[in-house]
Amino acid sequence: MKLLIAVMLGSVGVIHMLALAGVLGAERLSILYGLRFDEPNLIILMRHRAVLFGMLGAYLLYAAFQPAHQRVALIAGWISVASFLSLACAADSYNLAIARVFWMDVIAAACLLVATVAVCMAENKSLP
Repeated sequence: MKLLIAVMLGSVGVIHMLALAGVLGAERLSILYGLRFDEPNLIILMRHRAVLFGMLGAYLLYAAFQPAHQRVALIAGWISVASFLSLACAADSYNLAIARVFWMDVIAAACLLVATVAVCMAENKSLP
């Protein structure tokens, strides 16, 4: 059970850390999101977003091997994934790069679901 939890949380952590590449600048952000980033203020905000996703990803990776942190990591992961999926589903349309992010978050949600059930079974407690 511990290995399953570690693999699932680790997978979600890696998915979130992929966005960290955006810290490298406008060109990398364009590759990630399929948009032009030529406005300096938007680049700052998006690079900061990349840092935040990197932090969340690092925490998820840490929590994969630290049972005391797994419930908090699961909650943070669910907030991140569910909010993006909800926003994307509510949107009228989005480009192919955002669709790729959407499907990566669907995979992350599946991993979070498995990890959530596994943590609850391991602790023999209710859902976080």
